[in-house]
Amino acid sequence: MDRKNCGSGRSGRTHFHVRAGPLAGGECAAAAKQHASLDTQLSEMVYMQYVHSDAPDEDEVRITSFWDGDVLNRHDGEETEEGLTITIEGIAPARDHVLVNDHEPERNGERFSISLTLTEPRTTVTARTVSWCDTVRLMYDRNSRKRYRFSVDDNILFLRDLQREAPASIFDHWQLAFWREMNERFGAKIHINIYYQCPGFILPDLPDVWRDEWAANSHWLHLSFHALQNEPSNIYRNAPGRRVARDFEMVMDEIYRFATPEVTGNTTTVHWAEATREACVALRERGIRNLVTLPGLTPEGEPKTSYYLDAAHVGRLLERDAWWDPDADIVFVACDEVVNSHSVEDVPRVLDEQESSPHTCELIELLIHEQYFREELINYQPDVKEKVIASLEWVTERGYEPCFWADGMLGNTRGWEDEG
Repeated sequence: MDRKNCGSGRSGRTHFHVRAGPLAGGECAAAAKQHASLDTQLSEMVYMQYVHSDAPDEDEVRITSFWDGDVLNRHDGEETEEGLTITIEGIAPARDHVLVNDHEPERNGERFSISLTLTEPRTTVTARTVSWCDTVRLMYDRNSRKRYRFSVDDNILFLRDLQREAPASIFDHWQLAFWREMNERFGAKIHINIYYQCPGFILPDLPDVWRDEWAANSHWLHLSFHALQNEPSNIYRNAPGRRVARDFEMVMDEIYRFATPEVTGNTTTVHWAEATREACVALRERGIRNLVTLPGLTPEGEPKTSYYLDAAHVGRLLERDAWWDPDADIVFVACDEVVNSHSVEDVPRVLDEQESSPHTCELIELLIHEQYFREELINYQPDVKEKVIASLEWVTERGYEPCFWADGMLGNTRGWEDEG
């Protein structure tokens, strides 16, 4: 059989799934992952709707593990110098002959399994019978290690302060002084997502007199686009791609001007982690590959703070560190804790829960917001710095290495010369 006849297609249910189908006219629409356990937070209603919206044909072959777009590491198989050996599992009619990447799997009735070794950053796995095929695309985080990043959202006021106060050094400002202290004490790498404007200030007002100082500290301090402004909260939920692209370029042009491109990377968090697929693709076209998400569901089972992902993929992110959309070539990194949302005592407890599964604690994303540091705002939390310190003590005591997700493959520079 010619494997080229099994190519990626688009699902009728979601744009980033590929859908299983019968071979017709020498072609097969490759199938997406449909059958896998969802996180307990994914409601029964959503799960049943997801599973049965595309009921499998009686002749269908289907890969059940792993998901299309899974990001795999040492916890998903056996890693050697050769690569990562994983087990691919699936279902096909017992009467049908199945090949997985042109190799015969073991069979047990309708179920099949086979060991494959991943040796490249990205691998396509295809299971096929004479009339059906299914394909998953996998990302391999080789030589992975425990690592973390600390990001700060909703920032603009400290930049307004710099413009108004004109200090000799950016670290004469108390907010940046605190983050430098966290770097010196814990080695933390801080990623600050910024707005373009707030009342009485726009980024073009900020002088470039500290440009060299920003660049000199770019090994631990990054800046990136967050949104045009703080309100409305869900500014990009249904915004067209051109609007997000415009705002992104406005912010990034200013960062390049006052702080140099050295403080930027390929990662950001869009305000409220909400944007259409069109908008996310527009960001990808402008160099953003990694988007931080806060995976969750509304009481009605609808996705929230997860960009354009459907409920099933939100569930997947609740049980994994990251998920890759192969069609858009965007990686969604799950936030592990919004530090300002918990008491000082509970900050480490939330991380303890993440540590209970090896699939949710290899990459730790810590997040906080500028407004909780500002004494003049109603959001102010007097103990917010203690919360930051509690979270950094937790990762440091457990041997996590600070990183930027923009470095290498999701902060791992030991895996691939070219992360792919």
